[in-house]
This record gives sequence, structure tokens and C-alpha cells, in this order.
Amino acid sequence: MLAARLCGKPVIIRELRPQDLKVELAELSSEEAIATARFLAEILGQAHGRQMNVPTRRKWLSGLKRYRPAGDEAPSWLWKSVAELISIHELAYLEHCRGWAFDSGNRC
Repeated sequence: MLAARLCGKPVIIRELRPQDLKVELAELSSEEAIATARFLAEILGQAHGRQMNVPTRRKWLSGLKRYRPAGDEAPSWLWKSVAELISIHELAYLEHCRGWAFDSGNRC
């Protein structure tokens, strides 16, 4: 951490930790992309599963196993969903930055 001044105001600067950094999908190797996808899918699956009662969760898991594609190829609907979520996230992030810079009077 480092004390500094930004736009004439005192601020504290800190180095971002790995978990603070944004995932840049275009910069991931194939192995990193697969590991990231598995990690995120596990989190999403656990969260989704917690919202169901036990019989519904078993039926859901059975359906996932039954329609699982052979090999590592993801279904087209998954790729479309990921691309859509990335674009929504990018738009929200840019809107947040715009709002912070222009609507809040946080200009240098």
C-alpha cells in the first residue's frame, strides 16, 4: 500500500491481488480457460443446486449427466450464453466507470 494524492486529494493505492483482477478471456491459454470454466461452473452449479429441494436437485443432476456432450466440447447454447454474459458484464463495468467519472463529479 502507498499513500498518494490524486486530483489533489489524498488516496491510498494498493496492489491488486490475483482475485481482484478481471479475467481477460482472450489472454487465457486453452488449459487456463478449461480450468477457469470448471471453477466457475462448479460455483454456479453449487449455487443453483442450493436453490432446489433434494428430489428436484437429483432430477437436475440426472439431466445434466444424460445430456453431457462427449469429450470436452461445450454445447453451442453454453458458448452463446457465455458470450452474452461477458458482453453484459463489460457494458455494466463501462457504465459504472462512466457514472463514477461523470455523474459523481469525480473529475480531476
